[in-house]
Amino acid sequence: MRYISTRGQAPALNFEDVLLAGLASDGGLYVPENLPRFTQEEIASWAGLPYHELAFRVMRPFVEGSIADADFKKILEETYGNFAHAAVAPLRQLNGNEWVMELFHGPTLAFKDFALQLLGRLLDHVLVKRGERVVIVGATSGDTGSAAIEGCRRCDNVDIFILHPHQRVSEVQRRQMTTILGDNIHNIAIEGNFDDCQEMVKASIMAQIVYYFHAALQLGGPARSVAFSVPTGNFGDIFAGYLARNMGLPISQLVVATNRNDILHRFMSGNQYVKDALHPTLSPSMDIMVSSNFERLLFDLHGRNGAAVAQLMDTFKQGGGFSVEQDRWTEARKLFDSLAVTDEQTCETIAEVFQSTGEVLDPHTAIGVKAARECRRSLDTPMVVLGTAHPVKFPEAVEKAGVAKALELPAHLCDLFTREERCTVLANDLKTVQAFVSQHGNRGKPL
Repeated sequence: MRYISTRGQAPALNFEDVLLAGLASDGGLYVPENLPRFTQEEIASWAGLPYHELAFRVMRPFVEGSIADADFKKILEETYGNFAHAAVAPLRQLNGNEWVMELFHGPTLAFKDFALQLLGRLLDHVLVKRGERVVIVGATSGDTGSAAIEGCRRCDNVDIFILHPHQRVSEVQRRQMTTILGDNIHNIAIEGNFDDCQEMVKASIMAQIVYYFHAALQLGGPARSVAFSVPTGNFGDIFAGYLARNMGLPISQLVVATNRNDILHRFMSGNQYVKDALHPTLSPSMDIMVSSNFERLLFDLHGRNGAAVAQLMDTFKQGGGFSVEQDRWTEARKLFDSLAVTDEQTCETIAEVFQSTGEVLDPHTAIGVKAARECRRSLDTPMVVLGTAHPVKFPEAVEKAGVAKALELPAHLCDLFTREERCTVLANDLKTVQAFVSQHGNRGKPL
């Protein structure tokens, strides 16, 4: 499979090269040149497969020609064998036809583990084969950083620098990053407001597609359609659902669930993609102003015309916003609905779900539940809310919701609050950050 840029001016690359490239040279994001398409019979035959085997069936076309089948199978088995639940992404029922897919049983208790535990192993495999070393600079509003660090901590040929907004992530999120003390791990806290910049999305979306297939197969798919509500700020997780649908999975509705930082909701509800001020909320992983992965959807809405997307993004850069033609927006609305949820509504949802089921939701998942209930098109269609993080990571929201239940860290993190932390606080200045990366990014180890 080859990958092309959303802005149309970068060379097409194979999977290995995309894995190491990050952003395309024209500033765009890489997307598959052609998506694989599975028949309903193929999808139905995957029912009952262990998660890593399902992942192989779904992802194999994306890496074919770059990674041998036997190597890829081993990588996937190691990746998802490291999760704390045998089902990897278990479904938990909240109501008659409403489900939460728990995506927080990985090492860092968040959905990002599905992609970034895999990414670390893929990088290691490719870099060892090539005899190369890379420096990765990523930014996080919370969960991505810890998952990326955990995924890359054992990679001899990777130096990783993760930037997070100083004092704007939860304590558990911060400690999951700053207590990993490897020589190749560098945590940087940026002073002041810090918008989530382009993350390590090279392999993320490919891996996230799998759990949409996983959930649908548990609920009678592909013989019946399934709807999903996705807490999202950066649009990557829900774009994976969009790709799963285009690959043949019968998804009838995708709900964009977001908080007060609602640029995606403003587009989906009113065709206004306009940058706004950043507002700190109880759901910090979605506290971003610009959804970097949204460009991938724009590429499809514009007939995969890279020049049109480049012009749109230039308009956004210069003026802070844009609208698309009415027919393109109407096309998006055939699949997507959206809702922006306040902190008060988030707490109300956490409390209501706990009272009715005994389940404790993290604030991001609660936003997904609220949006699902408000935007649902059909009660006959199973609605799956993506449970993006363990509630123990966000005790402030749970406490504000009045949920009287002690939240305990899993055994592998039970000493998190006593571990040594290592973090460098830097000014919100690009040259300062670049100088730090330059100084610390070459450990000088021969390959």
